[in-house]
Amino acid sequence: MDGDRRKVLGDFLRRVRARVRPESVGLPVGQRRRTPGLRREELAQLCGISVTWYTWIEQGRDVSVSPGVWARLASVLSLTRAERVYLFELAECADPEHDEDHVVPLPAHLADCVHSISAPAYILDRCWNVLARNAPLLSLFQGWPDRDAEPNLLRYIFLDPAARELVVDWDQRASRVVAEFRADAGAHVDEPDVHALLTDLRQGSNVFAHWWTRHTVVDRAGGLREFHHVGQGILRYQQITFRLATRPDCKLVMLLDAP
Repeated sequence: MDGDRRKVLGDFLRRVRARVRPESVGLPVGQRRRTPGLRREELAQLCGISVTWYTWIEQGRDVSVSPGVWARLASVLSLTRAERVYLFELAECADPEHDEDHVVPLPAHLADCVHSISAPAYILDRCWNVLARNAPLLSLFQGWPDRDAEPNLLRYIFLDPAARELVVDWDQRASRVVAEFRADAGAHVDEPDVHALLTDLRQGSNVFAHWWTRHTVVDRAGGLREFHHVGQGILRYQQITFRLATRPDCKLVMLLDAP
């Protein structure tokens, strides 16, 4: 973590500490306070860390802080969901008590958004489960994902023979897909949903198992995507991917016609 990021993190903690009412965390009321909110020593005690160490965190010093400590700070400070995500992004580590958004049904308005798009479009969660898709996507993938009870893009690419027929240059795309997924899920490989998916893929696909051991990491960037459609021949698209602000565990993918 660089110095500027540590300073921003310290300023953020100081601001949210100042808004916490002592009585909300079980401290006695009625005491005269020079500053609003919790004192540093009070917050440190509530989180089970030394006040000196916490002071260094707020001062932006280069100290090592475990994910568990960040989680306790987030809890005591009653951070909102967005604030908690922001805290762990600044801290550059995974939240050990991560939001379980990935098991919550996608809000209807986000699914409606996908259906309003004229190009093939779909929403993936962090395990690349397909949470929403529109009719053009269904047509392009020739009935998938509707033919799977729990459609997952990785299982489709590596375990469904239809993917090899549909995706042009399947071998090249497959290697990049593994690297993209590692970038998405690398911090969560020990969590049950990600671990179960990885186990299935490693056992079911030698190609996935091979590329997973390479530890290559790339962003899910846009670019040309080509498909061999049975009825329409070669179809060319530019892939565009957006992270959803209201569901940071999810991304919206669109396939726009390419010349």
